[in-house]
Amino acid sequence: MFRIKRLYTFVLETFLPLLLATYSVCLFILLMQFVFMHIDTMVGKGVGLGVLAQLFFYAALTFTPMALPLSILLGSLMTFGNLGEHLELLAMKASGISLLRIMKPLIYSVLVISAISFYFQNEMVPRAQTKMWTIMLSLRQKSPELEIPEGSFYKEIPGYNVYVRHKDKKGGMLRKMMIYDYSDGFENAKVIVADSGKLNMMDDKQHLTLTLHSGTSFQNLNTRRTRNVTEKIPYSRETFMLRKILIYFPSDFEMADESIMGSRETGKNMHELTTYIDSVQYEQDSLAIQTAELFKKQVYAQTFKGERYYTASVADAKNDSLFAQGLDAYYEQLNIDKQIHYMQQAKSRSERVLSEYNYSSIQQSDSQKQLLLHSIQFEKRFSLALSCLLFFFIGAPLGAIIRKGGLGLPAVLSVVLYLLYYTVDTFGTKMAKQDVWPVSEGVWLSSILLGVLGIFFTYQALNDSAMLNPDDWKIAIQKGWAKFNKKHKSHK
Repeated sequence: MFRIKRLYTFVLETFLPLLLATYSVCLFILLMQFVFMHIDTMVGKGVGLGVLAQLFFYAALTFTPMALPLSILLGSLMTFGNLGEHLELLAMKASGISLLRIMKPLIYSVLVISAISFYFQNEMVPRAQTKMWTIMLSLRQKSPELEIPEGSFYKEIPGYNVYVRHKDKKGGMLRKMMIYDYSDGFENAKVIVADSGKLNMMDDKQHLTLTLHSGTSFQNLNTRRTRNVTEKIPYSRETFMLRKILIYFPSDFEMADESIMGSRETGKNMHELTTYIDSVQYEQDSLAIQTAELFKKQVYAQTFKGERYYTASVADAKNDSLFAQGLDAYYEQLNIDKQIHYMQQAKSRSERVLSEYNYSSIQQSDSQKQLLLHSIQFEKRFSLALSCLLFFFIGAPLGAIIRKGGLGLPAVLSVVLYLLYYTVDTFGTKMAKQDVWPVSEGVWLSSILLGVLGIFFTYQALNDSAMLNPDDWKIAIQKGWAKFNKKHKSHK
């Protein structure tokens, strides 16, 4: 009994440091991917390190459930690969300890990690995602840092395009300036040319002061477009020695309203997702009933001009003279004016019904899209937590089979398996979003794949199969190559 407990401690002491190290590496990679995708939003806004630190902190919390499965896969593969490479796994099996018994403490550990991952996704990640995307929205809305380049137009000032040929870096003076002023609209645009100028931020951090020296402004006084190139177009020209222009340019960082991002499916916990899904399903059912009643009243009741045709039975309708005569014959007996009148009336009713149907379809489509997104997010909370356990049952047996530790072959296999999982998961989620597949099938497709691979690798490891052993493959290839060379020489 003591031997087994010491064995469990030994396996845990081998696995947990590797898990922590691989988790740090995976999280860093995901953060770098996030930075590269949104580098244009973060750079050039003049925000402090505190805002960026908050952004990276909430991003790390958001990406933790995604980093855990890959880190468990890589950590378990390296753990059992190291044990196999140093013949420690062979010694344990020789002592009569099965592979599942060796994996037992790690299975319990991964179960705990999966439960923590589920709780983390449900309680922490929605708030972290709301905070993270709120900061990102605030960064997108913030005015960029004022840095006018030389020799090209600067378009980041709302309502103005500024061109500067040369900048005096010591005094901050701008030389040979050309300014397109369309702050009053493109139809009232002005062109200002100045010998020099200076751009300063006011103390309120909300306005810019553009001071221009020795310049001329031009404005087209004819806002009407003309195609006659020979027609004279009136314009105004004004020469000045000094002109000051006040430009609204807020530079303070203001946090956006969190409710904007909190209302999305990623910002809700399980209870909120369930409540939203139930309410949308109820609204869809109510909308379908209302649409059916509306069409029934507008199409049938108004077409036959009377409540008795709307409620009449089939037998009463057959005895009616209008039905007995036939609509085509009745229509041909009318004069041309009434025929045109009825045709126009039928056309207008058809267009009205079609318009109402299209509007109802748009409402139904929007609500169905939100229902699918919330349902996918609900299922993802379970599938992502379960993937931690499934990846362990792939990594641990595979490490015992290949018997290679370190970051070489285990890292390559982990990346290949995770890319396979990610590709299948992305495909299934896309099918679910497009309502091609049911949500449960699309979301759980990748988990089913992991389960099949886990069962296969575990079976191979428990039976000490040589089918996946790289050393056996190497020996088999060498023998085959030797036979080929021997046969080739004999033919010569």
